Amino acid sequence: MRDRDRETADMPDWSAYRGVLIFVEQRAGRAKSVSWQLLGEGRKLADKLEVPLKAVVIGHDVEPLAQEAIYRGADTAYLCDATELKDYRTRPYSRAMLRLIEDAKPEIVLFGATATGRDLAGAIATHLPTGLTADTTELDVEPHPSRLLLASRPAFSEKMMATILCKQYRPQMATARPGVFQALQRDASRRGEIVRIDCPMKEEDIATQVLDFLEEAGGVNLEEADIIVAGGRGLGGPEAFKMLKALADALGGVVGASRAAVDAGWIKHEHQVGQTGQTVRPKLYFAIGISGAVQHTVGMSNAETIIAINKDENAPIFRIAHYGIVGDLFRIVPAITERVLARRGLGESMEAKAPESA
Repeated sequence: MRDRDRETADMPDWSAYRGVLIFVEQRAGRAKSVSWQLLGEGRKLADKLEVPLKAVVIGHDVEPLAQEAIYRGADTAYLCDATELKDYRTRPYSRAMLRLIEDAKPEIVLFGATATGRDLAGAIATHLPTGLTADTTELDVEPHPSRLLLASRPAFSEKMMATILCKQYRPQMATARPGVFQALQRDASRRGEIVRIDCPMKEEDIATQVLDFLEEAGGVNLEEADIIVAGGRGLGGPEAFKMLKALADALGGVVGASRAAVDAGWIKHEHQVGQTGQTVRPKLYFAIGISGAVQHTVGMSNAETIIAINKDENAPIFRIAHYGIVGDLFRIVPAITERVLARRGLGESMEAKAPESA
């Protein structure tokens, strides 16, 4: 018997577990974009395994999201709707998920690698118990007979990829980075089943309460941004990010950065795009003064349109950019900003200039 055949023969019988289940994360009735991205990827995995794709929506007054999950690729959407579930709390959400997993027996369960997704997935994996691969950037499956989830993520200080398998337990679970996978086109003609499930807990049984949400002043949400204006080492220092902020504000976008700029202390880590930062999928991405190292490009190469501005015409960033501008970014960026403002009828003159030291 070949080693691979012997290994397969020794695996437990998991034939009762079938299907791919996606946790649709929401807040105040609005789904996180990573949920639709995972439904798109989950559709590929389910089709390859020849099983249904299922989604689960937990919250209060969130029935429209269950229907939306079907439009986005799910065959079945489980809906757990109760006042106790209005805000995310680990205990009631995990209990609802554990009951569903026990009843539905999916072979794969996927969550977004967000603060909520990481917390919920970890709690569920501990109780089942099963394995959990965190922060994946690639997902695939082996078909019959193993039906293993191949969950890959950067490892060894981001220098290589590790593929992690869960051979002895079910379901197989993973969290996935936002912005990595492609959501399916919304199809309002799709039909599927919405299955209601009961909330497993009453308010008096829940130890925690959510009093309020406080938004961080000046915080940045790269994951949800349609437009990102990112800067790198070519900016020469922190002052130049004011110039990028002016362009981002004019376009209605946010400011991003390369690892080099973050490591230099020019801007906070929450702005970092790349393998050790955030993976993004905006409609428009400006790469300004960014050379185009692999560490950065893996985090933004899926943007719909990439505009690179760099004085080095041989910079690697131009290989993936849809449009490239070779020249002095300290002249080019203010000129673009002025043109954007003029088209909006604001006609403001730019104050952000090149730093004196540049």
